[in-house]
Amino acid sequence: MELKIEDILKCTKGDLIIGDKLKECKNFSKDTRTIKKGDTYIGIKGDKFDGNLFWEEAFNKGADVVIINKIILNNKEVKKYDMQNKCIIQVEDTITALAQMASYKREMYKGKLKVVGITGSVGKTSTKDMIANIVSQKYKTLKTEGNNNNNIGLPLTILRLKDEEVAVIEMGMNHLGEIDFLTKIAKPDISVITNIGTSHIGNLGSRENILKAKLEIINGMENKLLIINNDNDLLNKWNLENKEKIEIHTFGINNESEFKAEDIELDENISNFICNYKNEKINISVPVGGEHFILNALCGVAVGKLLDLNNEQIINGIKSFKLTSKRMEINHLKNNIIIINDSYNASYESMKASILSLKNMRGKRKIAVLGDMFELGEFSEKLHRDVGIEIYKNNIDKLFLIGENSKYIADEAIKRGYDKKNILYFSNKNMLLSNLKENLKEGDIVLFKASNGMKLFEVAENLKKELKK
Repeated sequence: MELKIEDILKCTKGDLIIGDKLKECKNFSKDTRTIKKGDTYIGIKGDKFDGNLFWEEAFNKGADVVIINKIILNNKEVKKYDMQNKCIIQVEDTITALAQMASYKREMYKGKLKVVGITGSVGKTSTKDMIANIVSQKYKTLKTEGNNNNNIGLPLTILRLKDEEVAVIEMGMNHLGEIDFLTKIAKPDISVITNIGTSHIGNLGSRENILKAKLEIINGMENKLLIINNDNDLLNKWNLENKEKIEIHTFGINNESEFKAEDIELDENISNFICNYKNEKINISVPVGGEHFILNALCGVAVGKLLDLNNEQIINGIKSFKLTSKRMEINHLKNNIIIINDSYNASYESMKASILSLKNMRGKRKIAVLGDMFELGEFSEKLHRDVGIEIYKNNIDKLFLIGENSKYIADEAIKRGYDKKNILYFSNKNMLLSNLKENLKEGDIVLFKASNGMKLFEVAENLKKELKK
């Protein structure tokens, strides 16, 4: 079921400048660098460039259709492309049109597609990837690629629909109202909230407002069916207050939950546990270390059960799951040095989980290389100090820091009793890399963790090259 030009004109109220109304639009792209023959190009105006101005380049790269804002067109060029059977659609705003097209296509699949919507402060991308891998054991599955979870990435994901039976869709936000917008496009049949933490608390002002923003995912659902992490304090409280109003399924390790982990065994590259579900015991093996991945797996079991997968399919889906790049990537290097590259992003909650994973790994010295966490606003100092407490509590042997706010990590760790001789602070990545190379010893385990904008992954990658076996 592909969108035709006439469908796009209908839902966007756009103008067809040239082209055939019955032409099908099979693949959509907003990047002329990745355009393939026959694609539909959507021009998006960004902060640094205006994609609407690259419509001719899109045609020259092989696009059949371009959808652009109402800019002035060169009539001579328009006639040239008309003779090549190309199509030009002009709309008031391409970002709005993108959402309208995705909503229209989602409606075309009503009754033929199950959508699993995923949001949360921490763990939504890895949970999305795990759920998609589980579901794909039985159904043809579409999923959000990477973290394309915003007002552009989500509609482009929906527009990729072909003959899939399930779509696993991630939804991110920075402010109130954003998930409300996304969920009304995706219209989930099942929604998941992984966690309510402190990500974007600088924009939202409180964890209670973050909860409110995440709960907007319900707004796009016809039948309210929600899966939540019952170990999370705010979600647990909300569940107790609302479990009579909507269908809620819970997962957890500590609190009594419908899907509960028992007999947990954590190791460097694997997490084993038993999922207790209605007195049924399911042996689960997650190919990643860390308690937070047990929560992801529990969530995956819940989705699998609700979509009628059998235990073998669920177990195989979890066992064959692979992490996205720069998320708890474990590399074994020369001199038995291990690098954990978890530098894709960071919040207090994910910092805490990664530090705990580092502590539980078998090795000689445990070294944390940490940078700033972003978008924390007035809470930034406190939350960086809270990370310092985790460093002290978990007996991390050495601490390497970079970034303006990471100084608070050091200050709080020292206040708690951490030996300041084991802290090194750097103003740039080159100095950090150089000192790491000088300080590392055989058997060290090194964790890299910071918000993506710190680009700490560059240090991790360079160190990995230096220490390749």
